[in-house]
Amino acid sequence: MRKVLVLNGPNLNLLGTREPAIYGSQTLDDIAGELLGRAGELGLEVDVRQSNHEGHLIDWLHEAQADKVHAVILNAGGFTHTSVALRDAVAAITTPVIEVHLSNPQARESFRHRSLISGVCTGSISGFGALSYRLALDAAARL
Repeated sequence: MRKVLVLNGPNLNLLGTREPAIYGSQTLDDIAGELLGRAGELGLEVDVRQSNHEGHLIDWLHEAQADKVHAVILNAGGFTHTSVALRDAVAAITTPVIEVHLSNPQARESFRHRSLISGVCTGSISGFGALSYRLALDAAARL
């Protein structure tokens, strides 16, 4: 079975309570549950992880070798705009990486307009709330 690794960065453990007007009312566990159900329909295995620590995300990306993982869905949170190290980790692997954001960074503060990782990702999906993850999973299934 093809495995998709879903990596979530800082503060995403607070989904459901953190700024629901921007990020929605669903928790990360809610989103993970929806992804698990959809993955079954697509014949995929999903492994959802979250860390507030940049190094954990980098280590997990290093583990995502193409012979073990079909694709990575990455919501790097605030690291999207600040982490050269995370960008380099995405660039270092051959596994396709799909960047995901709940909100539309282009419609927010100017410091969020620049993604350091999007240029080394296979694609980006943003602005659709929790649906962004499902759209990314559907795209991963077609890779």
